[in-house]
Amino acid sequence: MRKIRFFSLIIAVTLSAACAVPSASKKVNTPSTAAPAVTPQTPPTVTETKPETLSPTPDEPPQQAPKPDQSSSGTALRIVRVLLADGQQSASIKHSGRVYVYTKNLDKKYKISAEGTLAIKALGYEKIQVGSLQSSQPIILEPAKDVFLTWNNNVYLGKIFIVPFRNTFLIVEHADLETYLYGVLPYEMSYSWPLEALKAQAVAARTYTLKTIENVKTKHFDVYSDVRSQVYKGGGKQYDSVRKAVDETKNEVLTYEDKLFYTYYHGNCGGGTDDVRSWNPTHPELKPLSGAPCSYDSHSKSYSWKTDVPHSKITAYAQQEGLGGSLKSIKIAKKTNSGRATRITLRTSKGTKIVACNKFRLAIGLKSCKISKIDMHHRSLHIAGHGYGHGIGMCQDGANGMAKAGKNYRQILKNYYPGSKLTTLK
Repeated sequence: MRKIRFFSLIIAVTLSAACAVPSASKKVNTPSTAAPAVTPQTPPTVTETKPETLSPTPDEPPQQAPKPDQSSSGTALRIVRVLLADGQQSASIKHSGRVYVYTKNLDKKYKISAEGTLAIKALGYEKIQVGSLQSSQPIILEPAKDVFLTWNNNVYLGKIFIVPFRNTFLIVEHADLETYLYGVLPYEMSYSWPLEALKAQAVAARTYTLKTIENVKTKHFDVYSDVRSQVYKGGGKQYDSVRKAVDETKNEVLTYEDKLFYTYYHGNCGGGTDDVRSWNPTHPELKPLSGAPCSYDSHSKSYSWKTDVPHSKITAYAQQEGLGGSLKSIKIAKKTNSGRATRITLRTSKGTKIVACNKFRLAIGLKSCKISKIDMHHRSLHIAGHGYGHGIGMCQDGANGMAKAGKNYRQILKNYYPGSKLTTLK
């Protein structure tokens, strides 16, 4: 593996929705009913309490701005700022033990020694309250070692920032990159899949995260906690298989011409992936995202699909696109060599319009644009096809199939990102 230096994680660029979605139609793998091997990371049950009154504790709270988190080796950790929620007017965050609560400029600092629940609320324009502490600037909840913060039934290990925004607030976790990946992998790929598939997913997710951070201009966060970036539900619940995959690929990313790139991935490619420009025409040509063969995904139930779509759903979409009238026909106007539609022609009694297939499929609920059949019926369209998601980058079902066939994660990544290099960050 080549070694490169990675500088300046928090760099500013506008987060584009087109580049922030590894799979616009993401399947989220729900853990099976079989008892998983889970590292005991969940906190003790916290009894719901009334909002806590904070008392100043000058003997122990931070006395200066917190320094960058340090790993056990003494090197600075890479921190990811994850938007957990926005537009909030109230929330409750549980803590399993000691937690420090302070304003960003440290003019108010408190310590809570016992487990409990902190009530959070917006107090009008650009003002918030956490417990009894009120402020017009972000308030930080910093858990002590081995203490967990729980919000929305998810468990977090990093500092949580409550950021006032107009008449609401944001909830943002500052998580170590590797811990962040513990909370991404089991919701982007099943923890029960082979280790080599999980390791490929870990490298892809790590690369995608760092590339996203390179291009962020948002003031308070780097990534979303949903499919706009990657699904993330906190690093507190850790599956042994996921932890092993992340730890055994620590600091490994994919590069092309010594640069990170967006390592898109999706559920099922239906027999082959496509060039990124078929999904996003404005994306520059890039060899690792130019398409790849796949003969390992046909085992999945997502490989083939069929559905009936009511005329009313399609005419409603056509009206959004400025085309009224009753539906007369729908046809594929353009497709890739692999058979994935890129343009769809809609014809109504009022005219004809050509639309992007990816936008069309999301609007009417198709699993992919690899459409093999369209039959027009009186009240509905019968549509059949292959695959799940946009079909760019790594096919997750294909990675699973390759791993089951004895391929390692390096071979999996080489297949789905041709021309890329596995690189170790310093």
